[in-house]
Amino acid sequence: MTIPSTLTARSAPALAGVVRAPGDKSISHRALILGAMASGVTDIDGLLEGDDILATARAVAALGAGVERLGPGRWRVTGHGGFKQPAGVIDCGNAGTGVRLLMGAAAGYPITVTFDGDASLRKRPMKRVTGPLADMAARLAWSGEEDRLPVTITGGRLAAINYRQTVASAQIKSAILLAGLNADGVTAVTEPEPSRDHTERMLRAFGAEVGVLPDGAGWRVTFRGGQTLTAAPVTVPGDPSSAAFPLAAALIVPGSAVTVEGVMLNPLRTGLFETWREMGADLTVSNRRTAGGEEIGDITARHSALKGVVVPPERAASMIDEYPILAATAAFADGDTVMRGIGEMRLKESDRIALMAAGLQACGVAVEEEAEGFTVTGGSKNGSVRGGAAVTTHGDHRIAMSHLILGLAAADPVTVDQPAMIATSFPGFVELMRGLGADIGSA
Repeated sequence: MTIPSTLTARSAPALAGVVRAPGDKSISHRALILGAMASGVTDIDGLLEGDDILATARAVAALGAGVERLGPGRWRVTGHGGFKQPAGVIDCGNAGTGVRLLMGAAAGYPITVTFDGDASLRKRPMKRVTGPLADMAARLAWSGEEDRLPVTITGGRLAAINYRQTVASAQIKSAILLAGLNADGVTAVTEPEPSRDHTERMLRAFGAEVGVLPDGAGWRVTFRGGQTLTAAPVTVPGDPSSAAFPLAAALIVPGSAVTVEGVMLNPLRTGLFETWREMGADLTVSNRRTAGGEEIGDITARHSALKGVVVPPERAASMIDEYPILAATAAFADGDTVMRGIGEMRLKESDRIALMAAGLQACGVAVEEEAEGFTVTGGSKNGSVRGGAAVTTHGDHRIAMSHLILGLAAADPVTVDQPAMIATSFPGFVELMRGLGADIGSA
């Protein structure tokens, strides 16, 4: 299939329909990695088959696990109780979560592994993960610029550490915990506020004991080394980060009503939904149930008159990937939406603060950028959203999707470049949105 070099979104009539969100990206990475570290067969249902996850699947296969695709979203991982020496470089593509979790897991085994990625991943900082791993006695060798891929890690004979994070990060916490599985002693990670807890939940599902105690506004997670993981089935819930895009479209396109089924409702992942409700969004949740240890439900969004809000900085950990789509919906809200304490956005696949600010401004939206955040002025203070821009995405899937959603309610079409990267997290995005009535195409 030929992938267009650009995609354009045009003003759409009312959107309507019921869709299912792709499998959660965070759970999918962890299911593959823990399945490879465990002993036995892990059957995974609902795995996200985006580019990032497929890169992690190839990585765990190279590290000695049996990996088999049984059908759409159905995968089987046969683990042999740990990672083996790979024959070559582990190429993680654009998967930031994948490479950081894999580095932590690999550090616990007596193997030498070189990790690399694509041009985008090579620009992303790695020392925030490799630093704690070095403190645990993993040995590092940088092939080029220190703190950037490629890096070679020699593991084994690790010592447990007590690590206090200054900014909550599930990636850092998870890398340390996965390394701690094979470390001598009890590894502890303290966070200033809770970050997503999928690793802790899945470790328990695989038979490990993980301690969690309150620590001020955050918590302290402890994990004893030397535990064994036993394979367990994993059902991957719908990704709230992906569900956000069709739901956002329903909120801003007049007359719309869209339901996304099977969305994860873990309270550490629903900050965007909470923020939208504060903005006046008509969001309802039905059919609450449990799957794979996570609460899920069906979310319906209807077109709403939104108002600007100040997003509490402490909410960032629960919605850090959703600020781009929040900014796009804020363009249609009445007044200022203030987003601060989100400097982490500058360290993602791109500088997401800068790119969202530039894209919104090109579409006629007033944006005030700050070092650690930005303010979007919409509604009566800004007039209608003009659109009519060609937005540079730097290959960032969330930047591309957020501006395409904005284009569905803007006066003039919005075009994004490098749309192929959308498959990183949301394969089938364009087809799903068209099925709801969206006008998104290559011309």
